[in-house]
Amino acid sequence: MLEETGTKVSRATVKRVLDRHNLKGRSARKKPLLKNRHKKAILRFGTAHGDKDHTFWRNVLCSDETKIELFGHIDHLYFWRKKGEACKPKNTIPTMKHRGGSIMLWRCFNAGTGALHKIDGIMRKENYVDILKQHLKTSVRKLKLGHKWVFQMDNDPKHTSKDVAKWLKDNKVKVFEWPSQSPDLNPIENVWPELKKHM
Repeated sequence: MLEETGTKVSRATVKRVLDRHNLKGRSARKKPLLKNRHKKAILRFGTAHGDKDHTFWRNVLCSDETKIELFGHIDHLYFWRKKGEACKPKNTIPTMKHRGGSIMLWRCFNAGTGALHKIDGIMRKENYVDILKQHLKTSVRKLKLGHKWVFQMDNDPKHTSKDVAKWLKDNKVKVFEWPSQSPDLNPIENVWPELKKHM
């Protein structure tokens, strides 16, 4: 753009000016696309629940699914090594064709960990009902949640389907109203990276 106006600036000058203003090259962070209705819903949620203490949150059973690449997405890893030791196993990252596959997991937790379920194939609403049948009430008992607990799940179409809604109603499960496009609000999002790192 500067060149189009006839101004010539060296690369070193541009770097110096950027440094002076404390601007560094960074990778863009990925965040959900939020429309105004999403922002308003998240703000309403925050206003309604922002002042709740830990006793309230101890009764919320959070849940979510994630996909884990079995060989991860590690593209760059740095080692201190001597010349000629680049191919020693301790200095390499193992790779597999097609990343070695992946697994899908469903988990629930609150102050303690509830069930962790491996999902075979693609998750569908029928699978989700089966997971709830197998794990929801046993997790509630294990975590000693009592009678005032509420179940948190996101607004994925599988979760909001008629089949799931009917099962939840028939089993008297109170669902925590959750704003759309708000994964950062779910504390389980902090658990998944730890699990993936250990995998």
